[in-house]
Order: sequence, then C-alpha cells, then structure tokens
Amino acid sequence: MAPDNTLKRILMIEDEPDIRTVAELALEAIGGFELTACESGQQGLEQIGECRPQLIILDVMMPGMDGPATLKAIRRLPDYATTPAIFMTAKVQTDEIQSYLAQGAAGVIPKPFDPLALADQIRDIWNQARAIG
Repeated sequence: MAPDNTLKRILMIEDEPDIRTVAELALEAIGGFELTACESGQQGLEQIGECRPQLIILDVMMPGMDGPATLKAIRRLPDYATTPAIFMTAKVQTDEIQSYLAQGAAGVIPKPFDPLALADQIRDIWNQARAIG
C-alpha cells in the first residue's frame, strides 16, 4: 500500500457537542477532510480501526479518559504508534504546551479556534510532523 501523502482521514475526540459541530463544518465543508468525531476517548479507541485516521485531534480536558490518557492508549496500538496527534485546548500557557508536546503531540491548537483557519492549521502541523517523522 502506498503511503498516504495527502491528509484525508481525521479522528477527532472532543466531548463538547458544539465544538464537534463547528469542527465538522470547518474540516469537512471547508477543509474537505473525512472526519470521524467521537465524544470520548473510549469511543475513539473503539472507532479508530474503522476510520483508520492519518491524524488524531484530541481535546485535553474530557471526563473519564482525558486527552493525554487517550493518546497513551492510542500509542499502544501498533498501527497508530506514530500517527500525528494534535491537542486542542484552552490551556495554552507555554509550560502547558511544552507538556503536551513532551507527551507526543505534534502540535497544539488553542480554543476557541478559528473555523476558517482550522483546516490550514491542521495541514501545517501534519506537514511538519511528516517532515520530521
């Protein structure tokens, strides 16, 4: 199978329905991506095999399994051990961002995000992650 050179499939794990709705519009209608949106880390883990994401977007603060715990669980899946992941959060102090990057995130997108710029932000982070990886 040839490597996927163009980002198409994204898995988003976000517990806030309003944010999922805005992100779906931003990423599918504006960005042209295939988005699978899940409301919990557990649901994301259940659906990851089906949607086969090239990129994962995680909310940091979620009930139950938070974003960092979900990313750790995803990293234990051999097919997704190196899939680029982005944390989306309102907690964007410099030390918080460094902590997310240290946990294996390819980037951090602050909330509230700009729906019109979201697809480009994600593409930029994905391209940088691929250039490094």
